[in-house]
Order: sequence, then C-alpha cells, then structure tokens
Amino acid sequence: MRIGRLTLAAAALLLVTTASVPSGSPLSQTERHAALSSDAIQPRGAAPRPVVQRSRHETPFGAFVGSWDTYIPNIARMANWLGNANMQVGHTYLAGNSWQDVEGEPVVLGLWSQWRQADSSRKLVLGVPMLVPNEGNLPDAEVARLLARGTRGEFDQHFLKLAHKLVALGGGDTVITLGWEMNGVTYTSRCKPDPTAWKAYWRRIVTVMRSVPGQRFSFDFTPNRGLDAIPWTRCYPGDDVVDIIGMDSYDQPAGGTFDSYVSEPYGLEDQVEFAAKRGKPVSYPEWGLFRNGDNPEFVRRMVEWMRTHDTAYQTVTDYCPHGFWQCDRNPRSAAVFRQLMSGSAGAVPAPAPAPSPQPAGR
Repeated sequence: MRIGRLTLAAAALLLVTTASVPSGSPLSQTERHAALSSDAIQPRGAAPRPVVQRSRHETPFGAFVGSWDTYIPNIARMANWLGNANMQVGHTYLAGNSWQDVEGEPVVLGLWSQWRQADSSRKLVLGVPMLVPNEGNLPDAEVARLLARGTRGEFDQHFLKLAHKLVALGGGDTVITLGWEMNGVTYTSRCKPDPTAWKAYWRRIVTVMRSVPGQRFSFDFTPNRGLDAIPWTRCYPGDDVVDIIGMDSYDQPAGGTFDSYVSEPYGLEDQVEFAAKRGKPVSYPEWGLFRNGDNPEFVRRMVEWMRTHDTAYQTVTDYCPHGFWQCDRNPRSAAVFRQLMSGSAGAVPAPAPAPSPQPAGR
C-alpha cells in the first residue's frame, strides 16, 4: 500500500511498513560455543567487567503503533490510556519493497517529522532497510552479491536522497535503525551471507548520510537479542559509525525466563557491557511478548531493566501478540505495563552543551 503523492509546503516526509516479527534459525550448541570463542564477547565472569548499572530513572519511551502517517494520532491515544504519559518516542519503518521506498515517501516522512518537531523532547526512530526487497526471501548468495554492490557505492544515491529529505523536512536528528535485526534470517538486509561486506556497506551508508549539511542523525545498531543466525558482534561496523547499541528483545523462546535473556550469549548483559566499553548508550527499539503468552513478569522485568541501565529510548511493539494497548490477548501484562508507565513524565532532556571556548585573539 502506498499513499498518494501530495505537495506539502516544504516537500514532505517518509514511507514505512509493518514492524518485523523477530525470527531466526538458532545455531546448534556446537556452533554457539565455536562462535563464542572467536569474537568480542568475553566469557561470563572474565575481568574486568564494566559498570553498567545506573540508579533508577525514567527513559524516553514510546511504541510502534503503525507505520503510515495516519497512525500518528495513536500515540496520543495510547498516551491517554497511560494516564496522559509523556510518550516521547515515535517509531516507524520504511517499507523496503523498492529503492523508492528507501528514499522515503515525502508525505509520510513530513508528518512524522512534524510530530517530532512539536516537542523538543521527542525522538523519531526510523527503521531503514539496507537492501531491497527487504522481505524478499532472497538466498544467501544473492544477498552477498547485493552487499558487494553496496560496498561499491551502487546504492549510495538512495540513502543520499533519504538524508536530504529528512533534513529538509525537519527530521535531521532522526534516530536510524539501519538494517535492524541483521543477525537474523528474516530480512535481505542481513549480515550472515558476508559479514565483512555488510560492515563495509553500513559504513558507506553512514558516511553518505552524514555528508548532508544540517544532519544530526544517530545510527542505532540493533540486532535481535541472543545468538541468532550469527553473533551480532561479528556484524558490528565500528564505534565511529555507531551512536547507539540497540537490541530487539521479545520473550522468546518458549519457556525462557528473563534471567536467561540476561545471561544468554549475546543477551542483555552482553549488550550493556559491550556498549559501556565503548561509551555508548543502549536502546530497545522493539520489545514485547511473543512465545510465552500473557507474561506480566517479562514486562515488569524488562521495564525495570531499561530504567536501571543507560537506555537512550525504548519502544514497545504494540500489536498482537506483542503489545498491550492494541492487543486484548494480554490483559495481565497490559495491567502491569499500565501500572508501570501510567502518568510517566518521560525523561528530562539533557541540557545543551555549553559552547566551546574560543582561543584568545579571535
């Protein structure tokens, strides 16, 4: 589905699709151990471990309530359901069916950017595919060929057009979850077919988008939690091209516990330690219920985790089976989420940095 192209006063904003449902092919125990012995995550208990705990605090939060601009009013409706909570984060996605999608539908991008500009404490989070078709079930060999083309700059112009549109429409400070869930198998924008090329391509896209005057984009590296098709550390493209280290975290697999989600290889604890070593915040662009039904304990523990770590933002996926407001399958979890988030004032914006002193004589 695509909306009609309208002419807005400033030339409008962005096209998006439905949120992803995390999936992947878990590796065997042998493969897990081999991966763990060969990348940047230290074995549990190794020293020194960075300090990751913070005193309890509010973080900017929101929800994925739908991709098109027509869903924007749902943010206010959900905030009202939460006792007029200050939902500071709007989360949406580019569809990724074609390169035109990746360049951004002006009307949609414009209206989401207007929502962002209405309050200086708000964040706009935009999922941007790296390859198209992003959900085309392409074989690994074809993905590898596309990644190689990306590293040669064949797709640069599409990301350049997107960056120019965002800046022109007031979305120059958008948080971009580029190639989200790259460690899985769901999307064409995945890493496993050629991790070296994937990292080089990420770096190229970030360089292209940062070249646009007026941009202040933040790039969020957002794998699935845990060891999916490939350890996400093997896909990490470098501290200079990553601003936030995110993680999509659903309560899966079936029978899993929150403690296991913390301690599993490439889980929540590994994420926050990996980020702390690099001086970067974490995020949770997608989280919610999935494989264990109505699970209020997961909700309670997840919110507490986000409030006690250096979390840049969090957005629950609010449709069935994951969410609480638009999904009536999870009444106990919805009650807990509502209790925890109701009336939240959100996060207090950090003060603007003082201007750097000028050398004497200027």
